[in-house]
Amino acid sequence: MIKAYLGIDIGSISTKGVIINEKNEILASSYLWTKGNPIKAVKQVLKSLQKQINEEKIKIVSVGTTGSARKLIGSILNASIIKNEITAHAVGTISLYPNVKTIIEIGGQDSKIILIRDKIVIDYAMNTLCAAGTGSFLSSQAKRLDVEVEDFGKIALTSKNPALIAARCTVFAESDLVHKAQVGYQKNDIIAGLCRSVALNYLNNVGKGKKIEEPIIFQGGVSKNIGVVKAFEDILHTKIITDKNGHLMGALGVAILSKKEKETEFSFDITENDFQTTSINCTKCPNNCEIICIKKDNIEIDHWGNRCERGEKTIEESKSITT
Repeated sequence: MIKAYLGIDIGSISTKGVIINEKNEILASSYLWTKGNPIKAVKQVLKSLQKQINEEKIKIVSVGTTGSARKLIGSILNASIIKNEITAHAVGTISLYPNVKTIIEIGGQDSKIILIRDKIVIDYAMNTLCAAGTGSFLSSQAKRLDVEVEDFGKIALTSKNPALIAARCTVFAESDLVHKAQVGYQKNDIIAGLCRSVALNYLNNVGKGKKIEEPIIFQGGVSKNIGVVKAFEDILHTKIITDKNGHLMGALGVAILSKKEKETEFSFDITENDFQTTSINCTKCPNNCEIICIKKDNIEIDHWGNRCERGEKTIEESKSITT
């Protein structure tokens, strides 16, 4: 029986999963939209992964979760490790590119920069308020221009005169796009300008003040857009490395991290279980904590959010009321 390790990266826009072996080789992978329902998305990812492996020969002995819903899904899957995205992405990337110094990651709604020296994360930053440099921004502009977002990159590369699009704010960028269209700019020039706007927004916000050094790895869903890749290369005057599995680096990283943890029981049958989340507002002290409870087939399996022992009493009182 081959030992295998499962990594799940649950983001606000997409959910990714990988199964790896002892050599960190990807045996199965899945990527799909979260659609505001991380539990359902993870179940679909698991079903996809299950179809790609022979369960008579491969046994998952450890599970890791990362991403915005890592705690929730970690509780559901009885994960061996629950880790933040910075660590997961760094570990996954270093496993494939040991000499990497800069990771540029742009996803559906967030983006991050990770600086690495000698395989150690020395600095990082994430976007805060602005989404102008993310995949959701590109998707919304694609709809506005009546173009498939998957075609953005190749259309951008046909431009000889990219339009100058405001790069610091989503609202300004959209206003600028409309103006450029109204004064007669060609669609490919506007699209090329948008790709450059994404790169500039990232560098002006997430990458501001950071020492970006080669090798540079670009990952996340937006890294599939060759127009944005070229924009980064033009601005930074260097080669940007992309990987066919760049969108899976977080899942890969947390799967690798799970190998160092205690082995746990895992079964794909979990996709047939019913999970519900509820919240309890504890008013027993000024903290006024919101306690999140997760139930499996109507039985509580985990809760979090309380900051003192009074929260535990609130939970017990809630249980007594419901029973």
